[in-house]
Order: sequence, then C-alpha cells, then structure tokens
Amino acid sequence: MSILIFVIILLVVVVAHEFGHFIVAKKSGIRVDEFSFGFPPKIIGKKVGETNYNINAVPFGGYVKIYGEDGDEETLKQDASRSFISKPRWNQALVLVAGVTMNFVLAWFLLSVGFMSGLPSSTSSFSNTNRIKDQALTITSVLEGSPADIAGLKTGDKINYLETDADSTLLLSSYFDQTAVQNFIKKHPNEEVRVNITRAKDTLTLSTKPVLDEEKTSKLGISMDMIGKLKLPIHQALYEGFKLSGNLFIGTATGFFDLIKSSIKGDGDLSSISGPVGIVSVVGDAADFGFIYLLSFTALISINLAVINLIPFPALDGGKLLFLLIEKIKGSRIKSSVAGLINSIGFGILILLMLFITYNDITKLF
Repeated sequence: MSILIFVIILLVVVVAHEFGHFIVAKKSGIRVDEFSFGFPPKIIGKKVGETNYNINAVPFGGYVKIYGEDGDEETLKQDASRSFISKPRWNQALVLVAGVTMNFVLAWFLLSVGFMSGLPSSTSSFSNTNRIKDQALTITSVLEGSPADIAGLKTGDKINYLETDADSTLLLSSYFDQTAVQNFIKKHPNEEVRVNITRAKDTLTLSTKPVLDEEKTSKLGISMDMIGKLKLPIHQALYEGFKLSGNLFIGTATGFFDLIKSSIKGDGDLSSISGPVGIVSVVGDAADFGFIYLLSFTALISINLAVINLIPFPALDGGKLLFLLIEKIKGSRIKSSVAGLINSIGFGILILLMLFITYNDITKLF
C-alpha cells in the first residue's frame, strides 16, 4: 500500500511540474511533442492533437518533450517558428521556470486545504495559540541510533506520560511540556523509562534507557514540540498556506545549499538524503497518521522537487537556465552538440547519485 501511495504522490507532483512546462510552452506557441510520466519503456500512450501522452514503466520522474529544446537546428527545418530556441530567451526562461512555479503552487494549494481542514501545527509558530486545538507534546524528530530510536519511538508520536520503577515517579501529560520532559530524563540517567505514547489511533508503552552524552547530560535522542490542529477560514488558510510554502522553500533551499557546501569541503553526509526507497517508508508512516499528514507530506515533496530543479546543474531546469544566462552574456547560442554532451553527462551523474542513495536506503532496512 505504501508503494502505491508513493507512486500516486509522485504522479501528482511530477504531473504538476511537467504541466507547468507544458502549458507555458503551449501558450507561447511552442510545439510539445510528448508528455510522459515515468521513464521508458512505454506501457501505454495516446496521441491527442500533436502531443503524445504516455505512461512509462519506471515511475520515478517524468518529462515533456518540447520541440527544439535540444537546440539541434538540423531537426528544426520544418516547423522552426514553433521551436523552443526560436523564442526570445525571456520566453525560454519562463517555460523552464514554470515547472518549479507549479510545484510551489501545488504545495500552496495542499497546505491551504490542510489549514481549512485542520492542519497539525506547532504552537511556537503562531502567536495566537488558542486557535490551535487538541494540543499535545509531540516528537518532531528521532536521532538515528539513539535510545529513542532503538526503543521504536517515531516522529509524530504524542507523549502521554513517562514513568520509572526506581521511585515510582510519574510525569503526566496534563502538566508537562518539553522542558519538564527534559528535566525528567536528566533525573533518570541509565534507568529504564517507560514512555506512553499515542501513535495514530493506537496507544503504546515503549521502554528505553537514557544515556549520558559528552556533556554528561542524560538524553533520549528526541526533539519535541507542542502540536495541535489549526483550522482556518478560507482567506486565512490561503495566506498561511502561502507563508508556510515560502518558509518550506527557503528552509529546503538552505538545507541543500549547506549540504552542497559541506560536500565540496569533503565533510558532507549523503546518507542523510532519502531516495524512492526511503521515501516509501516515510509515506507509510504519514498514511498511518491520516490524510492531512499525507497532504502535508505531498506538499513537502513538491517543494523539494522545486528546489532540486533550480540547482544550476546540467539536465535540471536550473542548469538550462544557467545555459540561457551564459548565452545572454556571450551574445550567441551554445552549440547544441556541446549542450547535449554536458546535459548527458549531468543526467548520468544524477542517475549514479540516485543509485547510490537508493543503495543507502536499502542498507538502512537491514
């Protein structure tokens, strides 16, 4: 089921991205020869007008084939006026950036729907916390290999209470917060602590043992926040959805920039990146928590796709925008053979990177 949900999410975000390229190209008078979800071989396809619409066998991506985008003038003798390269560079840039724009719009729409329905929100993100209902202390992240991770605690778990046998101490959710939990853990280093949680609709009690870190502080390895449901009227939901989309975009872009910078320095950790296999497991967790969580997760995937495509790397939209900038500066087009070779090399590197990330995802399962 998780795989099916993942494929549906991927279909939604990829179709949104490619539709951006498609519709702007069409409105600009550029011929679009193919609109495909997934990569060949083709499973099924249908030609409508001048465009072939295909569903391919490898569901990890998609593309639109825009006439003349590869810049090969030899193939443009018949319908040159409707080619991509015949348009002004500003028009070409609009076509390229349209995919990223549609991914942002999709995230905005999904998060706005979430706010209209009741989106899980942190009390620290809003000044008026009275509007956030059903607040609970919720685990927001679990450090890999930590006592909490070993015990089976997961992101999204709501903490009801903690207790130990040593002194029959009981910490109830009716009066604790993040600081109270941290203080409780500090008082019980290397002791068995039972954590009662609510996960989706189930109530579980998991046993764990806090360990001392380098500063001799007892820790479980979790981050927490007060999370509740924020339900807003349409106009406020649209505003908050847009603001949250913007914050996610900036945060994701900053994270990628930091990762690239650290990788160049030689201390980057690519194991923290998840590919299709890793995402499938997260999809299952999100589905367990409910439809609204899936909406939020889909919005996050859409934002990630937008940010990745803006990276100025060959074969990505950002790389093609960089080529346009270089052409603008040099006053002439880059030779199609050169651009094609660079894009092919870039695509090959991306495939190798995806294989490496997928291998890491698989090894994490064992």
